[in-house]
Amino acid sequence: MKAIEKLKEVARLFESSGIEAAEKEAEMLVRHSFGLNTVEIYRDNPEPSEKQIKTLESMLSRRLKHEPIQYVLGHEEFLGMKILVKHGVLIPRTETELMAEQAIKAVISYKLQVTSKNKDSSLVTLHRMVQGVTRHSSLSILDLCTGSGCLALALAREFPDFKVYGTDISGVAIGCAIKNAEINGIKNVIFLKGNLFEPIEKLPTSNFQLPTFDLIISNPPYIRTDDIKNLQPEIKEWEPIDALNGGVDGLDFYRVLIPSARSFLKDNGIIMLELGFGQSSDVVDIFESAGYAQIEIIKDYAGIERIIKARWKR
Repeated sequence: MKAIEKLKEVARLFESSGIEAAEKEAEMLVRHSFGLNTVEIYRDNPEPSEKQIKTLESMLSRRLKHEPIQYVLGHEEFLGMKILVKHGVLIPRTETELMAEQAIKAVISYKLQVTSKNKDSSLVTLHRMVQGVTRHSSLSILDLCTGSGCLALALAREFPDFKVYGTDISGVAIGCAIKNAEINGIKNVIFLKGNLFEPIEKLPTSNFQLPTFDLIISNPPYIRTDDIKNLQPEIKEWEPIDALNGGVDGLDFYRVLIPSARSFLKDNGIIMLELGFGQSSDVVDIFESAGYAQIEIIKDYAGIERIIKARWKR
């Protein structure tokens, strides 16, 4: 059986198993298993070797059990970077790509005095804007609940002169994040194991003062505990529950993180957090109670209030 026939067979199996984007995922598995790109599949339609067929069948078996395609392939793309993921590490999502883009815009506006008159918000354009501005000093950025490290790495890649830290309570996640820094050639990021700010408190400092940051960013667990059982099998049965579970109302981490962050933000520093559906007003209340200023909500591509940004004035 040649490549195209095998691809169609896999797609039919995926469709019958209720897997969304069956044709797209079938092509992804065939490309990976056979070592081909899309053009080679349809132009050459080669006959795979026995070893390649066995590789495909093994991956197919895993995916038919609703194991996420990203775990089966071992990676996911995030803003042009190859991000390794495995069991125990949350899979990067499109909403978090938006978070990275908005954080880059916030950094440029905050430190490099680039105005918001240019309506082109692409990363390429933003990168060119940064190149035209003299950097008088380095920023320090902290990514809490870093997981695979995708957010921290996106910021560290865009601003190679800045110091970027990422923390996570999961040793598996931190190990994966460190590997992701290596494979993407990013050297200005440090990943530390521990809960939220605990690893930062242990960093060496002068004058016994806590390290402070210009930007703190996080995609914390925010799914309500009772809602987890209603998630897709790919999520609730395979992804790390601790990286999803935000407590009874989904706000446990916000209640801890937001007031704690005040001690770790520089004067006029920015904090940006990803939000779950319908949580924006409650999180605004938490920010206001903690004394933050310039609280702003940013919607995602579906019009959902997805990101909250605020400033801390000492």
